[in-house]
Amino acid sequence: MTDAWLWHGGAIEAARQRFGGCERLWIDLSTGINPVPWPGAATLAIDWRRLPETSALAQLEIAAGAHFGVDPRHVCAVPGTEVGMRLVGRIMGSPALYVAPAYRTHGEMIADSRPIAWNDAKETDGTLILANPNNPDGRCLDRATLQALLARRGSSGWLLIDEAFADADPAQSLADAVSKEARLLIFRSFGKFFGLAGLRLGFVIGPSQIIAPLRRLLGAWPLSTAALAIGTPAYRDRAWIAQARQELKAKAATLDACLQRHGYQPRGGCPLFRLIETDDAQALFDRLARQAILTRPFADQPRWLRIGLPADPAALDRLDAALGHG
Repeated sequence: MTDAWLWHGGAIEAARQRFGGCERLWIDLSTGINPVPWPGAATLAIDWRRLPETSALAQLEIAAGAHFGVDPRHVCAVPGTEVGMRLVGRIMGSPALYVAPAYRTHGEMIADSRPIAWNDAKETDGTLILANPNNPDGRCLDRATLQALLARRGSSGWLLIDEAFADADPAQSLADAVSKEARLLIFRSFGKFFGLAGLRLGFVIGPSQIIAPLRRLLGAWPLSTAALAIGTPAYRDRAWIAQARQELKAKAATLDACLQRHGYQPRGGCPLFRLIETDDAQALFDRLARQAILTRPFADQPRWLRIGLPADPAALDRLDAALGHG
């Protein structure tokens, strides 16, 4: 198995070259991205001749702030959460602990940081980085637990929460606790819930002492015209957001039932993906890939396989059939 699938999801081209089949036949279940994207993007006319307007950036941050439940003064749009994390790491500078397993970026954003297990993280001080919901195991921490973690920071560190998957259930977010005084930073992703990962749009939510230097690092025109034009109306589309949340829960329940029929016990509280643990995880990855279904394996956890949501009944039927052909 190559690093193309062990680093992150979405390497369809590498999968096609390795396992064959035309691209349109492949089902990508490796990313944890909503397979039914916000439909408004296809209807918007984007003027590619103009530079992005400052006023359009402000409107996006106002719309996003309303969606997150936070004052827009604390919201800074970035060209993807990955970029936002790495820039914040440059601003903060001091070592941190990061809860593992999680995104590799959590261990790279601040120099000399080190991993820590969740059970140990609950009793630590200093700067702590974690994801909620977590990737790849889908662990979800309740609000009381997060607030207790924040209270432990005191003046000795920060709590940094990657909420890339929190849009599916707003109760999982601590964004509304961000304030001038709180030593709390939240990272949010647009592309996962709205199904438009290629837009590369994310947000850092925090106090001015972090947001102000972040804006200076981003410089002029931090986002594309397309990100501004699509992100603002998407965040304002409350009817679609409410419907998507219900549909994702239903799709996750259907996926759970499918996996259980084949003897796998799905884990996780994030409706955008499920994790299974099995002795034959690597062989299962290979078997599914030979039937043009891409999932997400892990180098450091060879018994794990993460499976995203099939887009429609036909995709679910293909997964169901492939799981049954052992």
